[in-house]
Amino acid sequence: MAGNTFGSVFRVTTWGESHGPAVGATLDGCPPGLPLTALDIQTELDRRRPGRGGPASSPRKEPDAVEILSGIFEGKTTGTPIALVIFNKDAISQSYDKLKYIFRPGHGDITYLAKYGLRDHRGGGRASARETVGRVAAGAVAKKLLALHGITILAYTVALGEITTHRRHLAEINDNPLFCPDNEAASRMISHIETVRQEGDTLGGIVEILATGCPAGLGEPVFEKLDAALAGALMSIGAVKGVEIGAGFAAAAMRGSANNDVILPDSFATNNAGGILAGISNGDAIVARVAVKPIPSIGREQQTINLAHEPITISIGGRHDISAIPRIIPVCEAMVALTLADHLLRQKAIA
Repeated sequence: MAGNTFGSVFRVTTWGESHGPAVGATLDGCPPGLPLTALDIQTELDRRRPGRGGPASSPRKEPDAVEILSGIFEGKTTGTPIALVIFNKDAISQSYDKLKYIFRPGHGDITYLAKYGLRDHRGGGRASARETVGRVAAGAVAKKLLALHGITILAYTVALGEITTHRRHLAEINDNPLFCPDNEAASRMISHIETVRQEGDTLGGIVEILATGCPAGLGEPVFEKLDAALAGALMSIGAVKGVEIGAGFAAAAMRGSANNDVILPDSFATNNAGGILAGISNGDAIVARVAVKPIPSIGREQQTINLAHEPITISIGGRHDISAIPRIIPVCEAMVALTLADHLLRQKAIA
């Protein structure tokens, strides 16, 4: 396996590089008859494209206009592979010329060279966050499928750097450019971004993903549990360095009497399990959080080495985000959608 394909029944292969002609995805296993247009996909792509992430976003301007090449007839899926392409329009490769023989701290330059014996230095090539365009495009199709079954997915910012939210007012998510459910915290986050930008540095944060309407019974014991699949899907996003489900790491400090979710006749009293028990969905809301690392491309001087393993000092210019948040939010939603769509179809095969 080359590691570019995700899913078992609902399968997506992403392709393309940051400074190549295009990026995209090929999706196989989507049932026929699903209403789907380019606009359905474009709406999701617009949420993650460069220049639309508020004050933390890169100035790179990409229209990210999707083209559907196959798998659709008269506005509905045919059951055959769906090919999606998004052409790169604003790549400035010469900005990376001086980095051709240098390993950037925090990037995959050194590991890609170790694995393949060569690397695309232009924006990180396949290791670039640009790859996630294909994920979001495929995730839009998965969301359409899930919506038919009453499943919705919503992600939002709950921390940026040292600033955390103190409430979850989901109605406020679209009131600020960080998709934060706490407008007061969002205001402080935006101010913090400007301070960090002036310092030539970057920020990480935490994104929470909420999936509602998911039926009980999704997930495969023992090694393909739903929470394991979700963790793997979310960890496959380049900027993600940690995943927790439900109470997550906080459960380690709880007693069983507090951590156990009391079962009521028609629901659960709490949701420390995050909607998953024994690796199988329990019908409650699925809640996951991801820890997002700071963008590794910073303007401050850093120590590194070149191809000759000589120590050098660099500072990275070019056009970069201050934080992967909020543009990573639709990517997180996409990976959860792809996971749930895959497990939903797997369950249908036995139910």
